[in-house]
Amino acid sequence: MIIDIHCHYTTEPQALHLFRDKQLAGLADPARRPAKTDLASLGISDEALIQSVQPQLKLQKERGSDLTVFSPRAAGMAHHVGTEQVSQQWARMSNDLIHRLCTLLPDNFAGVGQLPQFPGVSPKNCLPELERMVNELGFVGVNLNPDPTGGYWTDPPMTDRYWYPVYEKLCELQVPAMIHVSSCCNPNFHHTGAHYINADTAAFMQLIQGDLFKDFPELKLVIPHGGGAAPFHWGRYRGLCLALKKVPLTEHVMRNVFFDTCVYHLPGIELLTKVVPIDNVLFASEMLGAVPGIDPETGHPFDDTKRYIDQVQGLDAASRHKLFEGNARRVYPRLDRLLAKRAART
Repeated sequence: MIIDIHCHYTTEPQALHLFRDKQLAGLADPARRPAKTDLASLGISDEALIQSVQPQLKLQKERGSDLTVFSPRAAGMAHHVGTEQVSQQWARMSNDLIHRLCTLLPDNFAGVGQLPQFPGVSPKNCLPELERMVNELGFVGVNLNPDPTGGYWTDPPMTDRYWYPVYEKLCELQVPAMIHVSSCCNPNFHHTGAHYINADTAAFMQLIQGDLFKDFPELKLVIPHGGGAAPFHWGRYRGLCLALKKVPLTEHVMRNVFFDTCVYHLPGIELLTKVVPIDNVLFASEMLGAVPGIDPETGHPFDDTKRYIDQVQGLDAASRHKLFEGNARRVYPRLDRLLAKRAART
């Protein structure tokens, strides 16, 4: 089985965007706020929802993946916009939409949700929605934004006790968090080309500097986009880990931290799978995500990451199984149980 653990709903129906426009317009003029903030009020039919993900279903079939772990559009989370109440409403509607899709197409999608974060507001306020998305909606994971300011980084590092209520709940619920920022309002950083990769790299270094996993030995964190700059500078991070008087990097953080394969050229995938332990790499494509279009050097889509993995020399069958399925089922135990139940019914 081939499980893609990192994809976003980037083909949402127009009705969702119209709601968001009204919601944000209401910040300036309360008369323009949407009258209702529940998913049913959008009037999106089941047929429209299924139609909206035809591009993803087409690529699943063409590229050979079986199951997509699906979450709301990352840039659309926009935790820096509006108020905490706006974020609460937006997260709930976005998560309900993912749940509805996963209910309609359970063989194709498993849900991951967004949290109603807001700059300067305790992550503890996100716990009711975290519990709801896991216990009521059946989601297998969550996206956690280490910088809800959108590029200005005023909240504490991820190893600070400020974040501990979320980590405690993640461990209790047995779900991992993908460390994923959203859109960027700092003009210095392009959101997908700089802010995302900066955040991946910064989060990894924060984890090296701290001792988070002494307090949370069961916590699992996924750093997307191939781990940012970490694999390319693996020697730097191994050395810094030792210089900071920590145990070796693989013992200090890599029992709890995992990278995905959202890297869009073969040399990058080759490096990732060579320097990072294969137990810490999970297949993902970000389909349809940050890098659309055809690579003129290969004639194939940039985001067809499975094609790169298939070309990597030296990966034996056991390693490929871990990368495509085994690691995902270990890191996402609720996904494993979901798939086990499905298998038992067939």
